[in-house]
Amino acid sequence: MIEWVQAGCLILGLVVMVPAFWLVLHYNLHMFQLNGYKNDEFAVWRKKAENQQRQRILLVLLASAGLFLNWLAGGILGILAAGIIWINYASLKRTTNQKKKLVFTARVKRLVASVFALFVLICALVWILFVCFGQKELSASALLMRFRFCLGILGIYTALLPVIVPLCNTINHPIEAGISQHYINDAKRRLASVPGLKIVGITGSYGKTSVKYYLDTLLSDSFNVLITPESFNTPMGVVRTIREGLLPSYEIFLCEMGARHVGDIKEICDFVHPHAGVITSIGPQHLETFFNMENIISTKYELADALPDGGMLFLNGDNEYILSNHEKHAGKRDMVLYASDGEGEYRAEDIRVSPQGTSFRVVRKTAAGVESGDFSMRLIGGHNVINVVGAIAVANRLGVPLAKLKVPVRRIEPVKHRLEMIQRGNLTIIDDAYNSNPVGSRAAVETLHLFDGVRILVTPGMVELGEKEDEYNYQFGVYAAENVDYILLVGEKHTEPIRRGALEHGFHPGRLFVFDDLQGALDQAYSISDEGHKYILLENDLPDQY
Repeated sequence: MIEWVQAGCLILGLVVMVPAFWLVLHYNLHMFQLNGYKNDEFAVWRKKAENQQRQRILLVLLASAGLFLNWLAGGILGILAAGIIWINYASLKRTTNQKKKLVFTARVKRLVASVFALFVLICALVWILFVCFGQKELSASALLMRFRFCLGILGIYTALLPVIVPLCNTINHPIEAGISQHYINDAKRRLASVPGLKIVGITGSYGKTSVKYYLDTLLSDSFNVLITPESFNTPMGVVRTIREGLLPSYEIFLCEMGARHVGDIKEICDFVHPHAGVITSIGPQHLETFFNMENIISTKYELADALPDGGMLFLNGDNEYILSNHEKHAGKRDMVLYASDGEGEYRAEDIRVSPQGTSFRVVRKTAAGVESGDFSMRLIGGHNVINVVGAIAVANRLGVPLAKLKVPVRRIEPVKHRLEMIQRGNLTIIDDAYNSNPVGSRAAVETLHLFDGVRILVTPGMVELGEKEDEYNYQFGVYAAENVDYILLVGEKHTEPIRRGALEHGFHPGRLFVFDDLQGALDQAYSISDEGHKYILLENDLPDQY
């Protein structure tokens, strides 16, 4: 009779523990995927989740105690540990606004297989230890004891999954490296099969995706153009674009190159081999993984170093980091500066900005003389001009006359989530939710100030800025105070520097609100009844791991 009760308790423990195990595994796989399958970035995220750390230690202690107590106490503690795990992670999944869900790619499936294989191996070792210590009999009570130990191990294993997932990623590394190299070799072969293809690498701390799309619009009337879609700017994203999209008819490949670590741009260049390159900007971004500006600068210029002799390098002449470093990376490349404030071969002048769009003149100065053209576009904000001028410079150097670029410039559309205008009756949403940065956030609130109406800022602030994150968010609050009528912050802890910066620079406290989630902030924005058309700027949208 006692054995039946013990068996029932074990079954109940499995019923509770197995779903808890899957819940925790699913959540940590999701966060691991969002952190780019990088152990170091996942470790930084895990360190920030201090509450989860403390709770996990408690769970380990509870589950461990179950291993050494009798079946009843062990069963109760195991079920209690599973219950705490369930509640904790179910709450996390409910409160996390999952904009990008876990994708069960082949890599994730291999990672899951390794997690399960490691657990089976640990349980097998426990059974071997039982045999080694003389408990060789297979009576019902002996089997139940072994299963109880395995259930306790499952509790510990579940609590330690945030450590086990990156461990299994390390175990899988040789396999993943081999698979990645196979795909890279296939991408190289496909590139070699289109010998006339002109490859333009585009990188920068910000602006690279916009320049890529603008340039696609300017070139498509004259060339057959392939681009990396959306923000497919990692090595495997570029490889996927080539393997799935490259056809013999393509003449130009616009390859966006992103980076979070030193060497990331070089890794892409080593198999893409660009003929020309564009560095749209250099600034403080991803400082948690780059650590300092010197690393960011050297990484962006990995694109310049990869160009062949005579290859064209297009540089944003308004950017102080680019201006102070471009000479040392010049080499034998054809460097082309474009600017709106500074000097360059291509320069924007007579810039006129309104809520309806922007107009400007582009002047090109060469040894042969000066030519110019007047342009207008629907994009709002003077800061967009430098990116469009960069695209004009590249298109012109690739053979498209300035006069032929006027119509394509008028056709340029805002890139999704980058100051995208959305009309909804008596309000306009200005969606600038993609990956805000110190320069872009200031430009966004200054653009909002151009509009005549009720100007409302909704933001969770900026992340991945390392030790200077609070400083940059404080300055964001200062800029916001000077340019908007209402500030609606999402997340009390993270946005505290913004709140402090705004209030310390004279912003009315009755017009600043803090909310737990985006929906609460939007509800407040919609309910504001001040007279006039409402303009709601959505500045940044934090990734799920934040």
